[in-house]
Amino acid sequence: MNISLLSECTNGGCGAKIGAGDLAGLISALPRVTDPRLVVGYDSADDAAVYDLQNGMSLISTADFFPPMVDDPYTFGKIAAANALSDVYAMGGRPVMALNLVCFPQALPKGILAEILRGGAEKLMEAGAVLAGGHSIYDKEIKYGLSVTGLVENAKLLRNNTPRLGDALILTKPLGTGLIMAAHRVGQASETDVAEALLSMETLNKYAAERLKGFNISACTDITGFGLACHGLEMAGDGASFVINTSALPILPGALEYAGDFLITAAGQRNRLHAGNAADADNLSFAMQELVFDPQTSGGLLIAVAAEEAGTLLESIKKDCPRAAVIGSVVKHEQHSIIFRW
Repeated sequence: MNISLLSECTNGGCGAKIGAGDLAGLISALPRVTDPRLVVGYDSADDAAVYDLQNGMSLISTADFFPPMVDDPYTFGKIAAANALSDVYAMGGRPVMALNLVCFPQALPKGILAEILRGGAEKLMEAGAVLAGGHSIYDKEIKYGLSVTGLVENAKLLRNNTPRLGDALILTKPLGTGLIMAAHRVGQASETDVAEALLSMETLNKYAAERLKGFNISACTDITGFGLACHGLEMAGDGASFVINTSALPILPGALEYAGDFLITAAGQRNRLHAGNAADADNLSFAMQELVFDPQTSGGLLIAVAAEEAGTLLESIKKDCPRAAVIGSVVKHEQHSIIFRW
């Protein structure tokens, strides 16, 4: 089974996502949904859909899949599942059930697919969710992910675009997975750097999300294919700006060095174009600019929490996520929605 998964696909991970600008244009043409029980739909660029069950609880529904970013099928399965589960955690919920989503070349050994599915199933068990089935088709390239169903108490639902002025911003995982895996694809990343990136991507956001209980959280999202800058733009919305202290950002080892060597991604450039003038990153080095636009696969949670509670929450999160950090604050809307400062 010595087959390179990377040789079977043209791109991988969340870097394969359609650009945020293109998606916005497509979604804007869809008919508006008028069902009052749909609490969160596709019109708000949130992390998952939410449907009110009218018993004090809501259903969370999301789907995520992509091509491999690593050669090992078992590792790929774990990362893809962790990434798909993340949207439920970002909404304040818990995953309860999932369906496999599989695209697989007919000519490849089925043992590869078995290992992908094993990795995904193990992550679901770790999350406390059940695998209930799925759908598979033959395709030219491997793709794997999950459709996930979760539950959330209505009073504890978290949105991505409701940050409160004065809140502190906490990021729970280090940045740089896209840059490191881009370098890995061309054989330029060290084994140690790749191992650090894989460990980060395999880690469930479950552990950080569980630490949010009892804290005054105003908004939350997970940082994935649109990178810190574009997910930050979605989260800031129209009424706030985020001031990000780049010297406080947790960064995976090697990421800035690979960016400086121009081992960058097409998705990162799409993110840069989409952000446009809304993100003020001109004062940053080229490598740091690439980092804040870098597409993350199974990235961390970005959390807006009352400033006076940020230190206590951070210490709690760091018990499971030692690289978590306070990276900035929410301020009144300024000329730029995202302001990066060194």
